[in-house]
Amino acid sequence: MKLTKKQARQFILTYQNLINPRTLQGKKGVLDYIKQVGCIQYDPLNMVGYNSNLVLQSRIENYRPEYLEELSYTDRKLLDGWDKNMSIYSLDDWPYFQRYREEAYQRYGHNSDLITEILAEVRETLKKNGPKSSLELKFDNVVDWAWAPTRAARAALESMFFWGELIVHHKVGTRKYYDFTEKNLPAAIISSPDPNKTLEDYLDWHVKRRIGAIGLLWGRPSDAWLGIHWMKSKERIAAFSRLEKKGEILPIEVEDIEYPFFIRKEEVVLLDQTINEINPQVSFIAPLDNLLWDRKLIKEIFGFEYTWEVYKPVSERKYGYYVLPVLYGDKFIARFEPKFNRKTKILEIINWWWEPDTVISEDLQKAIIICFDHFSNYLGATGIKINSQSNTATNISWIKDAGKKRAVEIVTEVL
Repeated sequence: MKLTKKQARQFILTYQNLINPRTLQGKKGVLDYIKQVGCIQYDPLNMVGYNSNLVLQSRIENYRPEYLEELSYTDRKLLDGWDKNMSIYSLDDWPYFQRYREEAYQRYGHNSDLITEILAEVRETLKKNGPKSSLELKFDNVVDWAWAPTRAARAALESMFFWGELIVHHKVGTRKYYDFTEKNLPAAIISSPDPNKTLEDYLDWHVKRRIGAIGLLWGRPSDAWLGIHWMKSKERIAAFSRLEKKGEILPIEVEDIEYPFFIRKEEVVLLDQTINEINPQVSFIAPLDNLLWDRKLIKEIFGFEYTWEVYKPVSERKYGYYVLPVLYGDKFIARFEPKFNRKTKILEIINWWWEPDTVISEDLQKAIIICFDHFSNYLGATGIKINSQSNTATNISWIKDAGKKRAVEIVTEVL
């Protein structure tokens, strides 16, 4: 099957629940979306909400961060775990990561004599006193750890988490509190065997899972494959071949792109229903959104280049520290740098950059105002300020009239 780039864009966005953004409902919508894409990525930076919440606010009507928190720490239907780096995924996926937990035990179980020595006391503390963070455990000796030396208390808790003895019970901000897995997850889930009998089975499962994380994906190296253990290019290519032979994935050609793409067999019906005419709406996209996991793919199909510049020195940034792409219909039309002051409840638009070919119509302006209304509602913002020291005041000066046009009035002003 061959698609135009427009058809490819619309299929991906339809699959991602972004062609008509914010149509999923409540906690059920959150759970349905995460089950569909496998996982969403967690990141501790909080400029306008954590990445995981930013992913969901663009898809869930009237989204509240409490939805994700309750599903994770009250309902126990979602878990913090390692997939695409640190992620959030369905409780149902616990058995599929048995290999990760076994590997973690081999790696960390006897990695440090100091950690081994304190494990019994850590367990006893958790049994007597319930969930604890590393700050509440007084094991202050420093040990070598995965990315840098750290306190023995943190290394012990994280080791027990990685090998599955503990889960994240809840968080206060970014601080994790751990408790025993057996106290919090159903015994039937904990005792379920790994559905993947062999390493090849596992690699096939995870490659197919990552295709489903985006909707349409090629086999080229990219960040879309991060976090899949035991897999390099050779293993990835072999997994694609096996999956295609079994009919689990189907090849798709996209005009003017030499590399083949693939969809899961489950999405054939959706592909056949891909629409050509849409009522374009605006959504703000998270920096680590599933849609953006393969930046080369986005450049080829959407004609949009995006780099998350938070780790670049200021002098090397083309745009800004924490910049969100702006999607309108099936095209990226802008990007902007926001910052939310949680004390004053003011959302500041530090800068705004239009894409070169964007036509700033009245319909687009209205769609952006509606999106800011939704975004402000998600943040709990009571006002929007536009930074007059940048090009933003000129680029979106009309936003100051938003309060007259929106259903929910928000005071706006130019700084």
